[in-house]
Amino acid sequence: MDVESDITELRKNYKKDWRFRLALIGTGLALVVVVLGAFTRLSHAGLGCPDWPGCYGHLMWPTASHEIEAANQAFPHAPVETDKTWPEMVHRYFAGTLMLLVVGLTYLFWRRRGHRGFYQSHILLSIILMQAAFGMWTVTLKLWPQVVTAHLLGGMTTLAVLWMLAERLRYRRRLIPPREFTALQKLRPLAVAAVVAVALQIALGGWTSSNYAALACPDFPTCHNQWWPAADFSQGFNIAQQIGPNYLGGALESDARTAIHITHRIGAIIVSLLVCLVALRAWQAGSPRWAQGLLAVLGLQVALGVANVMLSLPLPIAVAHNAGAALLLLSLLTFCYRINTVQPAIKNYP
Repeated sequence: MDVESDITELRKNYKKDWRFRLALIGTGLALVVVVLGAFTRLSHAGLGCPDWPGCYGHLMWPTASHEIEAANQAFPHAPVETDKTWPEMVHRYFAGTLMLLVVGLTYLFWRRRGHRGFYQSHILLSIILMQAAFGMWTVTLKLWPQVVTAHLLGGMTTLAVLWMLAERLRYRRRLIPPREFTALQKLRPLAVAAVVAVALQIALGGWTSSNYAALACPDFPTCHNQWWPAADFSQGFNIAQQIGPNYLGGALESDARTAIHITHRIGAIIVSLLVCLVALRAWQAGSPRWAQGLLAVLGLQVALGVANVMLSLPLPIAVAHNAGAALLLLSLLTFCYRINTVQPAIKNYP
């Protein structure tokens, strides 16, 4: 079979492939899990259920008055708050469903060893199993910031790997003019640097949220009406801090939280500059749609970040900011993948 007919066959069959369907469904489900995780964290419901994997010994969560009374007696240190139990358990059920989907996807790949995406699916399974452990430790270690941040990064990684697996399964070789191909290849290192910067910024965002530093600077663009306020960076980024009894509400002093918040703002500036530069170079390389798309996602994310500060962290906007970070990461990853798979039109394939 020649190359052109092979490409045609791939285009015809990838939508019928259950692996592709599961990867695409899993991507959507992973995005829901990331958003639910943000909602749970930002509504301070991370310890809504003090035990794991159940909730006060229930498969769902206690709702009847006698169930709540029994739960309060069994967990006197953590009385039932019904507005916090259901977000935690809904998040767990969606995460459990995603895990089962990934197990099924890995099984389908295992049956056809050597197929495109085989190793990626097994890496994905390892990541999501580790995610389950981080979910448990988030509760048992009482919202320890290191674990909460790692849990967020694990969720973003799961989402990214699922999306890239779907991209791989619907692979379509695209032929472009040689000049455009050369320009895009020169853009590749910058695009990769932007992906790395966004990933680090997501980690900073997780650290900011888990240490309750999102409102450490209540004004914008200054912080406490200063361009460089007092900040304790050594304490703010002390990742070797001991495991405390409970981190709900945060355990750092004001200057330490200010240091975290300022660093997150600086990271946002660096990411914005890199993505704008990638968009400019993409436009010059003959990909204006990609440039417009990246700028639109970046603009939305920056606007949500500023709104969080100016409006004192309203829950819907704060959750949307997490979703925007995921969308920006996926957009850049997809752009990098497309750059990596294009070929010059004049090249002859065997």
